[in-house]
Amino acid sequence: MLQPLSPGKWNSVTAAHLLNRAAFGGTPATVQKLVELGPDAAVSLFVDYERYPDPTPAPDWARPDPDREKRLQAIRQGPDEQRRQLLREEQQLQRQRINELRGWWLDRMAGGPRPFQEKMTLFWHGHFATSAEKVRDAYYMWRQNELFRRLATGNWLQLLSEAARDPAMLIWLDQAQSRKEHPNENFAREVMELFTLGEGHYTEKDVTEAARALTGWSLDRRNQMFVERLKWHDYGLKTVLGRTGFLDGDAVLEQIVAQPQAAVFITAKIWNFFAGEMPSPALNQALADGFHQSGDNFKPLVRAMFLSEEFYSPTLVRGQVKSPVQWLVGSVRMLETEMPPPRVSINLIRSLGQDLFAPPNVKGWDGGLAWIGTNTLLARYNEAAVLIQGNPSSVADSVDAKNPNQARAIQYGRRRIRMGAVDVDRILPGPQRANEGSLIAALEQRLLQSKLNEKQESALREYLEATENPSDQDIRGAIRLIMSTPEYQLA
Repeated sequence: MLQPLSPGKWNSVTAAHLLNRAAFGGTPATVQKLVELGPDAAVSLFVDYERYPDPTPAPDWARPDPDREKRLQAIRQGPDEQRRQLLREEQQLQRQRINELRGWWLDRMAGGPRPFQEKMTLFWHGHFATSAEKVRDAYYMWRQNELFRRLATGNWLQLLSEAARDPAMLIWLDQAQSRKEHPNENFAREVMELFTLGEGHYTEKDVTEAARALTGWSLDRRNQMFVERLKWHDYGLKTVLGRTGFLDGDAVLEQIVAQPQAAVFITAKIWNFFAGEMPSPALNQALADGFHQSGDNFKPLVRAMFLSEEFYSPTLVRGQVKSPVQWLVGSVRMLETEMPPPRVSINLIRSLGQDLFAPPNVKGWDGGLAWIGTNTLLARYNEAAVLIQGNPSSVADSVDAKNPNQARAIQYGRRRIRMGAVDVDRILPGPQRANEGSLIAALEQRLLQSKLNEKQESALREYLEATENPSDQDIRGAIRLIMSTPEYQLA
């Protein structure tokens, strides 16, 4: 298991597979660069992202807000009408900032210098699924996002410990209110069931005892930071997963990570996220053994995965349904265009079934085939026009504007969002447009890294042959046709 990839198997297909899975896809030139680098250097280009500076500034408001507690106190204590007005203003402010945060992150994924770090951050966001719908504080959500980015490929226990102390998590799973008189079991349960071990690998007694050990881990809302309230802590004897003692939260997390199942569980989830299917038991055990031998550090794990023969199995290549984020960010990268304005891009991925910072529940998004349904598939076809044609007014005649997903992209209230169209000359130099054959081949290479089937290619050729010299607008239409194929929905 985990056999090193033979150098002879490193080619444009395997390089494109790495680009799609370790990042969000890219251009034919990027694929060619990876081919020339060879597998070791290509994987290092993604995994060793610390070598590349990331000057992305944080949002202006991403810092503790000394006035927030005063505003909340005014909401709690003011006259009824004033309280309602202040509450509306605070909610509007937080919604505005959350949307800014969504746009900020999408821009990082689409144009930042560390795509694999962002891909890992996206994985952790789905793993430790936390929603702004309950947290209601954009600073806390940004802070958690930065935590996942900072420790994206770090140590498992350190990440778990910091995630447990994270203000957004403390609110999301009600840990901030847990005290010895009434231990709250939400985090204690989910940390074992969803984050580290999985169902069947702990008992109800383990949950209740762990909840006792975690009492006192709380939130200082005034200073917006974790605090350990010693008077709230249960100092009695506890037994968690076979360990007995005067356990506290750190001892419980250490005991959880020490379980062999913890390595099996997390390596399976990471393999599934990047490879597109769950590993076989033998492969899973090999991943877990290597992970444990590395000191439970994620960077050696993902490096070994991306350099393994198993990762490039023909059954995995172009076999993973793109998440809405992967679909949008990958499309922007492959078309070498700009990310749509935040208001457009946020509603676009939401219409496709993924709302960043608002996962549907504590389990996160199901992923895989769950991304594809009648409505979301139609939305992908319609939203492709927004990306390709640019300014929504220019696509109003070429798409079904009655479709609610499309209508949001075209107009928000009375305001129309202006966007630029795909620059055809930039992505398709003159020689690639010499005839229909060369044009189709260039589009297939850029958008699919493979060929359309015979029927699809014939239909595309017929479309292009309808005019003697296809215009830029005709070519944009051809791009949309390819983006509307089932093959484009896979990475």
